[in-house]
Amino acid sequence: MDFSLSDEQRELQKWAHGFAQDEIRPVAASYDESEDFPWPVLSKAAEIGLYSAEYYGQTQSDPTGLSMPIAMEEIFWGCAGIGLAIFGTGLPLSAIAAGGTAEQWSWMPRMFGTPDEPKVAAFCVTEPGAGSDVSSLRTKAERVDGGWVLNGQKVFITNGGIADVHIVVATVDPELGVRGQATFIVSKDDNPGLKQGKKERKLGIRASHTAEVLLEDCFVPSEQLLGGDDKLASKLERARSGERSRGSTALRTFEITRPLVACQAVGIARAALEFAVDYAKERKTFGVPIAQHQGVAFQLADMATEVDAARLLVHRASWMAASGQPFERAEGSMSKLKAGEVAVKVTDQAIQVLGGYGYIKDFPVEKYHRDAKIYTLFEGTSEIQRVVISRALTGSH
Repeated sequence: MDFSLSDEQRELQKWAHGFAQDEIRPVAASYDESEDFPWPVLSKAAEIGLYSAEYYGQTQSDPTGLSMPIAMEEIFWGCAGIGLAIFGTGLPLSAIAAGGTAEQWSWMPRMFGTPDEPKVAAFCVTEPGAGSDVSSLRTKAERVDGGWVLNGQKVFITNGGIADVHIVVATVDPELGVRGQATFIVSKDDNPGLKQGKKERKLGIRASHTAEVLLEDCFVPSEQLLGGDDKLASKLERARSGERSRGSTALRTFEITRPLVACQAVGIARAALEFAVDYAKERKTFGVPIAQHQGVAFQLADMATEVDAARLLVHRASWMAASGQPFERAEGSMSKLKAGEVAVKVTDQAIQVLGGYGYIKDFPVEKYHRDAKIYTLFEGTSEIQRVVISRALTGSH
């Protein structure tokens, strides 16, 4: 077992850190305040090759599985909201990579656009009455000549409405629950049936665009059914016969991406830890730096230990995924659960270390805390991760 990074991984880490330091941190507070989407930063990321389908392909081909988590931790150390603006396209990209046909893979470059005109993509699952319970989706897809017509409402969608490509999960056979669902590639161009609804105002990750997506008689050509007609027909036949399934596209996509979401939370927690340590070494009370007071020193020790523990779980899950090892004990969910809760706890402790200064916007730790909270909620709440882990341990369903 070797925990050292390769020369290439160290260079990648340095490269991503430099971009976060020079291009993201200087504008993080501004975008957090305005809630505007950071298109200029996205363009710069595309210019250097950080935002592209090719970059995803190169990092995902790393046999250790660590290249993407290493880079993402650095970017989210810079700003979680801007980080999600840069990497939010990864979730719909993963959906096509996992379930699309060879022809449908041609949609991947289109999700990113060009450095001069960057584009984003969106993965549309959550609905007003269906979050973690994906079996309750009400968005329907009906077959018509030449394709499908979608009707429904999606909420809390990252890049929803502004995306050039939306990957939409809808129900084709309500009687089959989650096994009666299909996934569609929906182009925003020339499709009046797809509209952006309400843009959400959020506690954190405010540079990331989150909005409703409204589907009103939205026509999707047959060739944009993810996986194709034959694959869907076979899936529905197995479901009706009672044969067990390996799960929906939505659930498989979340399973693949959980370690990548977890490494984002590690980046936030590390940023808070570093700021708290630097502050504790400079701030003096009773004639000495507060880092020398046991009450503060022990908090810093606990924070550092928790951040490292979370990172190790992320790296293990990422290595397992790259090695083709199944998450038999829900190792992906373990990494997401631990990292999300560590981010919330460590950013809260950072505020405590700074005292009153931690509560005001002049210092970044209050933003880190606001950004961290989403990691116990999206792409599977902490409670859902515990359900997944406990079922893996006990073999229950």
